[in-house]
Amino acid sequence: MYGATTGGKRRLLPGRGMSAAIALLAGCAIVTGCGVQQVSTDATSVPSARPASTGNGVDALGQPVLIASPHMASMPTTSAPSSASKPHPSASPSTAGGQGSSGSGSSGSGSSGSGSSGSGSPASAGPPPATCTNPQFTSSAQYGMWNLNPYYVYNDMWGISGYQVTQTINACSFSNWYVVADMNNDSGDGHVKTYPNSQRDFSSPQITSLSSVPSTFTVSGFPGGIYEYAYDIWINGLATSGSTEVMIWNYNHGQVPSGSVVASVTLDGIGFKVWKSGTYIAFVADNNFTSASMDLLPFFKWIIAQGWLTNSATLSQVCYGIELVSTNNTPETFSFSNFSVSAS
Repeated sequence: MYGATTGGKRRLLPGRGMSAAIALLAGCAIVTGCGVQQVSTDATSVPSARPASTGNGVDALGQPVLIASPHMASMPTTSAPSSASKPHPSASPSTAGGQGSSGSGSSGSGSSGSGSSGSGSPASAGPPPATCTNPQFTSSAQYGMWNLNPYYVYNDMWGISGYQVTQTINACSFSNWYVVADMNNDSGDGHVKTYPNSQRDFSSPQITSLSSVPSTFTVSGFPGGIYEYAYDIWINGLATSGSTEVMIWNYNHGQVPSGSVVASVTLDGIGFKVWKSGTYIAFVADNNFTSASMDLLPFFKWIIAQGWLTNSATLSQVCYGIELVSTNNTPETFSFSNFSVSAS
C-alpha cells in the first residue's frame, strides 16, 4: 500500500513495514487482545504531531501511538470501555465524524470496468451496487473515521503531504459508502495518496484453526486516472517486526505493486499474479472483476504453503477500499456496497 508508480517502481515510505513512520498521522482502530478500543470519530481533533508513547499504547495526550503503517495506529492496551461509555454513531453527520460537506459529489466519468473474474471458475457475483443516498457519516478530514465496531469506515488520506488532494467520504453503513476524490500525478512519481476503506479488526485467531474467511464486495466507478480496488490484510499484528501485509487487487487501473512477480496461482476460482517484496505480498487479478463473494482463507493457506508464514500465523485486520494515485485533476466518485468479512 505504500506508494506505486506506472513505471514499474514503487515509492516506499522510509522504514516501510518495520520501523516507525511516526510522522504520519492515522486513526485506525486496532485489535487489543480480544476487544477493540474506541477511536475518536472527530479526526479534526488529532494533533499535527504526537508526543512519545507513555508505554501503554497511548501518548501523553491520550491519542493512539502511530506504528509503521501509514494507515495504522496502535491502540491503548487498557481494557475497552463498557458499552455504556462508548458513544454510538449518530445519524447526524455533524456528530458522527470529521468535518466535510454532506453532498454526494460529482459522479465518476468514463466507461465501466470489466466484470470478468479471471481464469478458472469465477467467484460468485454479489448483488448490484446499492446507492448510499442518505449518508449517516460524512467527512473530509484527513483521518475521519466512523466507529461501527467491529467495522470502521475510514477516510484514510495518509499520503497527501506535498500534494493537492481533496477527498470526502460518505457512508450509509460499513458496507455501503462512497468517496469523492480529486488529485493528480503531475509529479510523475506515482505516489499513493489515499486509501479510503472499510475495515474489520479480529482478535488474532490462528489461521490454521479457521474453516473459512468469507467476504463480499461490489464496487462501481471506473474513471480515468491511476488507482486500484483492493483488500489490505494484516497477518501477525499490524506493521510490527513480525507482521505480514497481504493485498488482493481485484480491479487495477494503472498501478504496479511493490517487488516483483514470483508466482501465478488460481485461488477461489480466480487467476492472480503474485508480487512479493519482503513481507509485502500482493495478489493481482489477471482480469479485473467488480463484485464477488469469495473466501480469503485459501490465500492465507497458499502463503503458508510457500513457507512465507508459519502455521501459527494469526489474522489481525481486513480492510477493503481503493488506493488512489490520480483522478486526472477531476473530482471522481468511487462507490462500495455489499462489503462484509468474517472468520470462523
